[in-house]
Amino acid sequence: MKFIKSILFYFFGVIGILCISVFPEYITSIQITNGANYFVQLFSFIASLANPDSWVYTSYASTKGFPIFSVLFEPFIYSMKILFGAIFFGFIIAFLLAILFKYFNRRAPIIKSILDFLESIPDLLIATLLQALSVFIFQKTGVDLFRVAGFKEPVYFAPIVTLAILPAISFLKILLLLIEEESIKNYVLFLKGKGIGTLKILLQHIFRNIMPGLSQRMKVIIWGTLSSQYIIEYIFNIHGIYNYLLESFTPITIFTSLLLIFTPFYVIFQILDYWLEDTTENSMDKIERRNKISLSKRLKIWKDDILFTMKKLRIKNNGFLRGLRNGFRSLIPYLKNIKIIIGSLFFILTIGYSFIYSLATDSQVDQVMLLYEEDGITLLSTPPHAPTEPFLFGSDRYGNSIFDQIVVGAKYTLFFGLAIACLRVVGGLIFGMLFAFYFNQRWQRWFEKLVDSLHFVPLSVIAYVLLAPILVSHGHEFSFSLTERILIEILILTLFVLPLTTVLIGKDIKNVTAQEYILSAKTVGCSKFYLFSRYILPQISPKMSILFGQQFIQVLLIFIHLGIFDLYFGGTKLIIGFDSAPVSVTYEWSGLIGAIGRMSMRTGQYWYLLVLVAFILAIFAMQLIIKGITDVQQSRIGVLHRFRKKRFAKKADPSFENTELLSEQNFRWMEKNDLNV
Repeated sequence: MKFIKSILFYFFGVIGILCISVFPEYITSIQITNGANYFVQLFSFIASLANPDSWVYTSYASTKGFPIFSVLFEPFIYSMKILFGAIFFGFIIAFLLAILFKYFNRRAPIIKSILDFLESIPDLLIATLLQALSVFIFQKTGVDLFRVAGFKEPVYFAPIVTLAILPAISFLKILLLLIEEESIKNYVLFLKGKGIGTLKILLQHIFRNIMPGLSQRMKVIIWGTLSSQYIIEYIFNIHGIYNYLLESFTPITIFTSLLLIFTPFYVIFQILDYWLEDTTENSMDKIERRNKISLSKRLKIWKDDILFTMKKLRIKNNGFLRGLRNGFRSLIPYLKNIKIIIGSLFFILTIGYSFIYSLATDSQVDQVMLLYEEDGITLLSTPPHAPTEPFLFGSDRYGNSIFDQIVVGAKYTLFFGLAIACLRVVGGLIFGMLFAFYFNQRWQRWFEKLVDSLHFVPLSVIAYVLLAPILVSHGHEFSFSLTERILIEILILTLFVLPLTTVLIGKDIKNVTAQEYILSAKTVGCSKFYLFSRYILPQISPKMSILFGQQFIQVLLIFIHLGIFDLYFGGTKLIIGFDSAPVSVTYEWSGLIGAIGRMSMRTGQYWYLLVLVAFILAIFAMQLIIKGITDVQQSRIGVLHRFRKKRFAKKADPSFENTELLSEQNFRWMEKNDLNV
């Protein structure tokens, strides 16, 4: 029965890939107002799959078709070698470091700060630095550190190392958090009291118990790695499956490429999920299966619970002011945390200054084409101008100030990046509550398996496939207005991730509700709303804060990846002419990386990469906020943090300065017979 269900869920995933494959052709060939034509093209494409002659690969450079599997299979194997090598290397390093850090618990704050900084570095910058390091070493020593990939000469070491860094850091941070929360449970303290060593407890008990939650987060990390591989292959000139996908953007190529990527990961995680289901199934799941509730009775329970919650929320006797006062008191620990203050100030000041500057100057970007001496005759420089004249951070190839572009684009990059991450997490929390409280075990498993197919389709590829015909101008006009383009991009980048965050948060809620104190609270009649607000939310808040930070970082990385392929947030304007280049209409930061960053590598004018510094500062500020929220929440649930001792000892009380110290002569030894019993 499990095998049949697996085949059925795989079939649902294939249907989703079919729907994605037709969408670019539909947008480019038919007006979006005529929605029925999409289904006509979809069914026509599905019918064409029955014809073997339609399974051909055609590129833009050649009209001749080739058997698609014979073309894509070898690049697919090449890409999977890099991907699995990076995942295996990253996860092994993360496990070893987690065990090592467990023995150096006093250095945990320093280690986590280093991890936060490393996670703030985009994969694009890592790949660029590795290439620059390889060129520098080769020029100085003649040693070729990283070989460059040729058309028939594969390269593995550099892309595997680059691709493994970010998943290893993300996996290590989640692993350390889960270990900390598991270490305060009673059974761990009992095992320590029995004299069992830390390593044995960690390997035999803690790792086994955190594995279900860890496996779900592994899917999210692997999903992000798939998106990063898309850009790593492009930067290292690797002729993998993504390269062939970009050269032939036909529905059959999109379908075959995504299907090849989806299938191996689906099989691997199906086996892992079945193993975890057999080892972690608890007694409450068995009771729920025995006591099935009909759909009509379940709907009645939902209605009664919602009415009861609304009744409890009625505000009487100045309850509104009291609720505001209690809510503000709960925020005081967060407002006092220095990490949250510094990180929040970065976003508030940067976004606020960007809005004020745009309103005051109408988003003006200063431009200087030719820079002369004061005499007006001697030519000093032509675009791109180096720092610091005429602009502090230099200019692009058209003489536009890089700093002005960063300021104008900050509101689009940071504000909408935060908005997309917030929609993903808040939406996942809302639907996760429905998932955990109102879905029975059977419905939960069906929904999980349907959502699993999204974990193994790269979001960068999906975003490129869906947004390419929307964000690029056709001639001098766009097919959609600026507001429509922004809303469509927000919608696509949110909806494709919302099911994943729903299952992730829903499983966290479900794990908390399985605790004994939650079952006791249910027994005495606590409502679901009270249970969630009083007990569940404080438990899952540290994980949600990390999830929010990861989603924000992922959104910025998606912006960078799309920017490399000239898909800028808000739209890409194609300027037709000599030595022309695509231009971002909003000056958002990924557009600056796409339009400016390539020139820095070609010409050696590395001040262009200052845009990446802005990305790093934004990611690092978010890491500070996450760390502050996690510290406050973990202190509430009992995970204590070690702080540095004060450098100066407390001064002794003056009243004890002249006190005579006791010595051995001040005591008299007594025998048992001397005691008067």
